[in-house]
Amino acid sequence: MSADRDIGVVVIGRNEGKRLVQCIASLVGRADPLVYVDSGSTDGSVEHARAAGVEVVSLDMSQPFTAARARNTGYARVRDLAPEGQYVQFIDGDCALDPGWFDTARAALDGTPELAVVCGRRRERHPEASLWNRMIDAEWDSPVGEAKACGGDALMRRAALDAVQGYREDLIAGEEPEMCFRMRALGWRIRRLDAEMTLHDAAMTRVSQWWQRSRRAGHTYAEGAALHGNSPERYRRRELARTLIWGLALPLAALLGGLLISPWAFALLLLYPLQVVRLAARGTDPARALFTVLGKFPELQGVLGYWAGRLSGKRRRLIEYK
Repeated sequence: MSADRDIGVVVIGRNEGKRLVQCIASLVGRADPLVYVDSGSTDGSVEHARAAGVEVVSLDMSQPFTAARARNTGYARVRDLAPEGQYVQFIDGDCALDPGWFDTARAALDGTPELAVVCGRRRERHPEASLWNRMIDAEWDSPVGEAKACGGDALMRRAALDAVQGYREDLIAGEEPEMCFRMRALGWRIRRLDAEMTLHDAAMTRVSQWWQRSRRAGHTYAEGAALHGNSPERYRRRELARTLIWGLALPLAALLGGLLISPWAFALLLLYPLQVVRLAARGTDPARALFTVLGKFPELQGVLGYWAGRLSGKRRRLIEYK
């Protein structure tokens, strides 16, 4: 098997251990150049990557870290090593690439010049390990066809990436949808293919991890709406509104109404179990329906955290769940 010299790969990670070993094994010999951007690992990740013949870039951790910054740094190195290449695959270090992905994804990009990004089915490696892993696996199963955004794993046309000057490095979350928004504004298209792409290892076993991940989503909604919410698309405004209604307005109305007007106002809280039943009736797994509704509260925390940081002018910290 010869490496495809028209596809460069950027892997980002920090202390991924065995997951990075699996990631690199799925990529070596299949694309060139292959660049790993490390963000201060202490588990031998850098040494393993170099031993596997991978180009390693160690991120300067004296500057604020974001995944977007790591991806841009890796892409800059890909451009240096392969200035004539057409495509770049981004992949997180806790993922492994499916053997058939490059052929399928490249064919789609080759056949549609206005296509900027293609992504496929990302699956959880161990969905049986926890409820949270099963929920994430279901979340990855997004509709096939034209899409508004991709996730962290995707094959991209370098011309489109260059046109928007890459990822926005100051975003601590939601950098892929935001970049895809800017690509689409220039007329580029995003597509989800009906093809296996990557195996992901969320290693999500605790409710605290779910809370942090949901809080990060809320931050993403608030920041995205602040950046592009006034666009014709009203970017992230719908998600933000749902979080504010279910996480803040409804419980506040029930509390104030019950205390100041009538105890019957507390009946508004019945809308939460009714919403769970409604989602389940539409085909959502009952457990996922429950935590989708409950997730509005950590999402609200993320929204309020973003707004507080913006008002105070403080640098926003990463919201990590593992």
